[in-house]
Amino acid sequence: MTLEELRVILIVYVSALVPLVIYFYHKDKIPKWVPSLYAGMFIMCSLGWELWFTYGWIDGDPVNLRRSSVLNEWIPIHINWLLNSMADAGTISFVGLWLMWKWSDKNSLIFEQWNWSAFSILLLWCITQNLFVELFLYHDQLSEGKILSWAPFAPTGQYFNPLLFEFNERSVMFQTQLPWLIMAPILYKLVIMMAKKS
Repeated sequence: MTLEELRVILIVYVSALVPLVIYFYHKDKIPKWVPSLYAGMFIMCSLGWELWFTYGWIDGDPVNLRRSSVLNEWIPIHINWLLNSMADAGTISFVGLWLMWKWSDKNSLIFEQWNWSAFSILLLWCITQNLFVELFLYHDQLSEGKILSWAPFAPTGQYFNPLLFEFNERSVMFQTQLPWLIMAPILYKLVIMMAKKS
């Protein structure tokens, strides 16, 4: 196992499991709508792209063909989508919401009505973390020549997937940026609906 493979394994498991630990440890201080939001985000990320990218359902390669045997052993294909969806729903979504709240001077009204500056923070976080994933975490699985499936939240699939830019001999493709560009406004709208309801 290389150091890079170890880093990927640790980040995947930690980002999937730590939000659940934090939730159960601080359950009394967290808004009641958080578990419903987590469940909704988990389902949307799973069905929106994670299952499709993992199994290569439509014109794509399954993840076990796009990465090393060590990663396949430590993150088996049948839990790959599960761990990634848990990380999407927990770490990515809730860190984004926390950053929105923090940068809005802890103004809870941003969770009850649309606020463009708060949304800008959320969108910036979603894009930034996704670039980090593509450039530094899953670069070997997502690089040029690795074929990802079409997915509902990556509707252009490989049919329209230009190279956006390269950094340090690693590529950022159009298809892999779409899921979080689509998901960010949906996440914010869901938060507003659930916060208002509660």
